[in-house]
Amino acid sequence: MTIGTPTRGRSRTPTDIPTGTWIDRYPPPALRPYLRLARLDRPIGTWLLLWPCLWSAMLAAAAQGPAVPVPMLLGLLVLFAIGAVAMRGAGCIYNDIVDRDIDAKVARTATRPLASGAVGLVGGWALLILLSLIGLVVLLQLDPSAIRIGLVSLLLVAAYPFMKRVTYWPQAWLGLTFNWGALVGWTAATGSLGWPALALYLGGIGWTLGYDTIYAHQDKDDDALVGVKSAALKLGGWTRPAVAGFYLWAVALFALAGVLAGAAWPFYLGLAAMAVHFAWQVVGLDIDDPTRCLRRFKSNRDAGALLFVGIVLAALFG
Repeated sequence: MTIGTPTRGRSRTPTDIPTGTWIDRYPPPALRPYLRLARLDRPIGTWLLLWPCLWSAMLAAAAQGPAVPVPMLLGLLVLFAIGAVAMRGAGCIYNDIVDRDIDAKVARTATRPLASGAVGLVGGWALLILLSLIGLVVLLQLDPSAIRIGLVSLLLVAAYPFMKRVTYWPQAWLGLTFNWGALVGWTAATGSLGWPALALYLGGIGWTLGYDTIYAHQDKDDDALVGVKSAALKLGGWTRPAVAGFYLWAVALFALAGVLAGAAWPFYLGLAAMAVHFAWQVVGLDIDDPTRCLRRFKSNRDAGALLFVGIVLAALFG
């Protein structure tokens, strides 16, 4: 089988670049590949990066009440949103720069701007630097302790693209990276790191292991041919119980975060709704259907929203 050839009997996703979006309609054609390179047409990654920041800052508000003024909290939420868009884009560009030769051999990623040549390496680095500077400006608006914690995450970001070359668990490293905002959010709101933030962070790692293992099943055939590793390849037919275990891990540690923060009852309603959503993902998972895997993966935006609503209500009624 040649790389990029559909596997018999399976629904393949020919490309991960959507068509007919706002990028195809409004920006000048010369800008479109750069906007796609930064994944501005696919916000799911931004949501997954943003939720731990929002959960943590809002949980701090629920725990400490008037000690976290509402104007400051709202300002933090806006900063985190801007930072998530910028840093998710920068991270994707860095990943695409490192993986451009591999991406060119994988059906789903072969049309990405760097892999296809629509954007040159110099242009990719220029956009990466611009987005990183935006992220730095956002970070510098935070409490000094939060700034220091935020800077440490750059080590995780720098190493992530290489993990698939050395371990079957790059999803675990992504979990370490994508959930770092749980530590930053609490610290930005309170001025110091707290145990609830650590519980959120550790729970987020389980959450990421679950959703990114589902995501990785889209590429498992091509990954095996190219020679890169993933949890999808390692787990194979054990994926469903493993994902269930990862999500159970996440729910248990999120519950611990609520207990440590003294969160009011609405927090646990939001968490229960999130757990039901996880169960829906697991029950309907078909690891041999890339389209269904992508749909389950993207639905984690809604899973994160359910927990966030619970935390907001806990802050309001606690």
